[in-house]
Amino acid sequence: MDWTLEVVLLPVADIDRAITFYRDGVGFRLDHRTATEQMDIAQLTPPGSGCSIVVGDLPAHREMVPGSLRGLQLVVPDARAAREELLSRGVAAGEITVVDERDGGTLFGFSDPDGNTWVVQQLRARAEQPLIPRPAPGP
Repeated sequence: MDWTLEVVLLPVADIDRAITFYRDGVGFRLDHRTATEQMDIAQLTPPGSGCSIVVGDLPAHREMVPGSLRGLQLVVPDARAAREELLSRGVAAGEITVVDERDGGTLFGFSDPDGNTWVVQQLRARAEQPLIPRPAPGP
């Protein structure tokens, strides 16, 4: 049986600010924004990912302190290019650190406006072997 992680609740203080940061700054796709009398949430997904983040005011969100998640991890085939992309979009990204010369040992980090922290890990193999297969190019 497969058990897939598909959503992580991310505690933020301001939903609109979080949407702007993750969509426009980091480049996540805004899947939906749902506002009802009971809730206001937004789901955003990194390109190529099967796991999304949800920001908002669900009961579980209300139990977490905005900015309290640490070390959420993204994986890219080229850390330097990913860092430059974030910087070009106005996201403050940390310096690249190489903790191991083998694939997977190159990292950098960034934080969202609330202080939730992210680690970006380089796995060059993802360029040829993405976790989620890309559709074949159309005619």
